[in-house]
Amino acid sequence: MSSEVKVISGKTVAEHNSRESCWIIVHDHVYDVTEFLDDHPGGSKIILKYAGKDATAEYDPIHPPDAIKTNLPPEKHLGRVEAGTVAKVEIKVTDQEKERQLRVNARPPLSEVLNLHDFEAIARSVMTEKAWAYYSSAADDEITLRENHAAYHRIWFRPRILRDVTQLDWSTTILGQKSSMPIYITATALGKLGHPDGELNLTKAAANHGVIQMIPTLASCSFDELVDAAQPGQSQFLQLYVNKDRNIIKRIVQHAEKRGIKGLFITVDAPQLGRREKDMRMKFEEADPDQVSKNDKSKEVDRSQGAARAISSFIDPSLCWDDLPWFKSITKMPLILKGVQCWEDALEAYDQGLAGVVLSNHGGRQLDFAPSGVEVLVEVVEKLGAKRGLTFPNEKFQLFVDGGVRRATDVLKAIALGATAVGIGRPFLYAYSSYGVDGANHALEILRDEFEMAMRLLGARNIKEVVRDMVDASSIHQHIVAVPEDKLYHGNYESMQSVRLREIKASL
Repeated sequence: MSSEVKVISGKTVAEHNSRESCWIIVHDHVYDVTEFLDDHPGGSKIILKYAGKDATAEYDPIHPPDAIKTNLPPEKHLGRVEAGTVAKVEIKVTDQEKERQLRVNARPPLSEVLNLHDFEAIARSVMTEKAWAYYSSAADDEITLRENHAAYHRIWFRPRILRDVTQLDWSTTILGQKSSMPIYITATALGKLGHPDGELNLTKAAANHGVIQMIPTLASCSFDELVDAAQPGQSQFLQLYVNKDRNIIKRIVQHAEKRGIKGLFITVDAPQLGRREKDMRMKFEEADPDQVSKNDKSKEVDRSQGAARAISSFIDPSLCWDDLPWFKSITKMPLILKGVQCWEDALEAYDQGLAGVVLSNHGGRQLDFAPSGVEVLVEVVEKLGAKRGLTFPNEKFQLFVDGGVRRATDVLKAIALGATAVGIGRPFLYAYSSYGVDGANHALEILRDEFEMAMRLLGARNIKEVVRDMVDASSIHQHIVAVPEDKLYHGNYESMQSVRLREIKASL
């Protein structure tokens, strides 16, 4: 049997431009997606828009590179398109896009970006609406999104004085891997929505600054592309959404281990997606009801979750504690549960022999009114100390926190309370969406400078000296909601939107 790849002319592909026969081109390969139309998590309309055409530009920011090969059976992989025969897809530059480009050109120089909040403000102005909606959205009323940061405001320092703080060292070890700071770049999906190089920006910046990048399951770049881009000796982790097909998971996990990944972070807080209404509203606004027949099967597809829905329908809601022994059987990598939100589950993870937990509410994107990671940290340290005699930080069972971190002082508060390290996500998205890899580098430089200042003023010469007595967390369980008078709220929080009227057409 010949293994030669069939070559198909662009003219032939163009003839298959309907619901009855729908072919598309992605990265110069031709695929028959006719039978997949109604199963596409993002709905059939977006595929039909590119029927008979090259869909690469639309495909790349939303999907991991191997998504189409994974989801389509081999017989639907028709061959390679003949070079030079594909008609260019006309991309109309809208007035809105022209205005956005003007804002991109008006970005301040990086020297004027003083903190991570600045990146968020700039990103909001220069990113596309679709990208901003996906990155910034959170669940329901977005109370937890704001609480994640507000919780750090309820923790106050107790600085020590008259210590020789000439020499400082804020490096640490995370799951046995060296890091120049007690942080890691946590997993965030769809990196190319914000920048054409996607997560590669973070791989390069992490290498430049000696920090660890957690590779997302739903990265826009392929896993191997990100591993290949790492420098010799650069450590990387993998965040895992668990597929319903365990054979797929086994293949992913064992391939990651073979490629040198140093820790497997299993996401456990997303058996179903939260209602991220900014992202959902963007999806509604893109729909054109006049073009959708009442009998169109695609209407039966739940497209309400926007970009998030389009990439995550494979996640297994049946994942449970009984599955953990199986994970241990397929890998020797340290296993960490990402998304623990109470001390009881942290205790169970410890009792099951896992390497640690990430105390996280998914960046406020899942259950609104879930507690902040740093608040859960306080109760986990207390309860695991009382019930198992553990002290933290603990090398055998490490506690991590993510969500709401915007300052090195936030990180140091979590370290003092017992965390090994803190994950930072959105700020790096905003940084490279605004300025590419230079933005990600600058974000890490800002954190480095903040660590130097904060540790010197705190009286801690190294991370081991950042101890519980240096913070007062007695108010951590007092729950408040950010108020409009808060300048930070006004500067960086986008108010919830109400439903919009459709365009009012002038009567004939």
